[in-house]
Amino acid sequence: MTDVLNPVPTRSIHPGPSVGARWRASKWAALPVLLAGTCLIVLDFFIVNVAMASMQRDLHAGATAVEWVVAGYGLTFAVFLLAAGQLGDRVGRRRMFATGVAVFTVASLGCGIAPSPEVLVLARLVQGVGGAMISPSVLALIGTLYAGADRARAIGIYATVMGLAAAGGQLIGGVLLHLDVAGLGWRTVFLINVPVGVAALVVVRRVVPESRAEVVARVDVVGLVLATAALTALVLPLVDGRAHGWPTWSIVSLVLAPVLLAGFVWWQRRAARRQRVPLVDLSWFRSRVFSVGMLTQLAFWTGQASYFLVLALYLQLGRGLSAMQSGFVFSILAAAYLVASMKAASLVARWGRSVVVAGASLLAAGHVATLLAVELAHGEIAALAPGLLLAGAGMGLCLAPITTLVLSGVDPQRAGAVSGLLSTMQQVGNAIGVAVIGVLFFGRSYVTGFEISTAALAVLLLGVAGCARCLPQA
Repeated sequence: MTDVLNPVPTRSIHPGPSVGARWRASKWAALPVLLAGTCLIVLDFFIVNVAMASMQRDLHAGATAVEWVVAGYGLTFAVFLLAAGQLGDRVGRRRMFATGVAVFTVASLGCGIAPSPEVLVLARLVQGVGGAMISPSVLALIGTLYAGADRARAIGIYATVMGLAAAGGQLIGGVLLHLDVAGLGWRTVFLINVPVGVAALVVVRRVVPESRAEVVARVDVVGLVLATAALTALVLPLVDGRAHGWPTWSIVSLVLAPVLLAGFVWWQRRAARRQRVPLVDLSWFRSRVFSVGMLTQLAFWTGQASYFLVLALYLQLGRGLSAMQSGFVFSILAAAYLVASMKAASLVARWGRSVVVAGASLLAAGHVATLLAVELAHGEIAALAPGLLLAGAGMGLCLAPITTLVLSGVDPQRAGAVSGLLSTMQQVGNAIGVAVIGVLFFGRSYVTGFEISTAALAVLLLGVAGCARCLPQA
């Protein structure tokens, strides 16, 4: 799930020359276009889960390919997100947004016509790049185009649309597979992005003015390469190693990952000493609030994409539900998430970090309740419902409040950059979570794998609750 309430960057900006009286009179015309791009990346995260079993059967894909469909998207999204904001400041935020939508749309078409698992995974990697270009551009453009009460209203609409896309994604995917339009089956969950993307590209130049930063930093290419190599060295063996019996290369890769990460840290420090703008300002980690906040974000998101993946596979391959039936089961969780997320902001204003502690605890309790339903009631839907409701409510109470609380403890001038790093931690967590939980899930029966994975996720969420106790009180 993408970030919901990341604040708008506060760096100095100036609107392009097309901003005039006529634009001010119709400035709200830009928001639907920006939200269309946002819907693409949010809906795609959720809609793919209910189609996973159908993809696996149709393409004769193994467990490794299934994991890469999710983890690969998160991997490229995370890495390129580090540089996308800086690049948008340089070349123009509207141009970056439009390019991202174009890349995402073409990649969606590639996913929809993929003849093999390899092509599907490659297209998903490209989708992640497009998503990384869209996400920071939307927030930066909202910050450029709207101010004061208008900005608050725009961000509120943005958050609501994301919540609705997240809540409805699973069900929409199930309906699309049930309708089986033109016999395309699972392919429609990707092809539906194409007309949305094309429509956004047709009108974006007419309704969205260009903007750039007054002070532009050079993109840290070496840092980007090192970050990509470190994450790939970690995720690749976790996804592929088990299927190949943990060969020597997988062990070497796991050992190499922290070495590459250390190289990335060294390079970022070197860039800071030379008064260049690094991808990550490591001095921020001297703050306990910042460090704990990033750890909380990473741990929370490690349990998100992985949970949706194993739940979808359990429901369809372990229980024999159709994609549409699976979508309805997911809607139980999604409804609780939507309700809780709408209340989260007011609860945080009153109770602070206790909301995240309670949310993580609810989510852990939901996993335990789901596990008991599988063990004692053989996964009957009525028995699963209480656990799914608890899990959805827990997600809604954690997702945006983590971002809000972390940012409340940092210098407002750093809000944009810290927001971007929180988004990066989100995608890194998604990729790592799918890889690690995949090791526990695959290679066993779908029921046993789901039970083990759910138990591990419950323990992880208790760790998130512990970390959240160290967040600012708000």
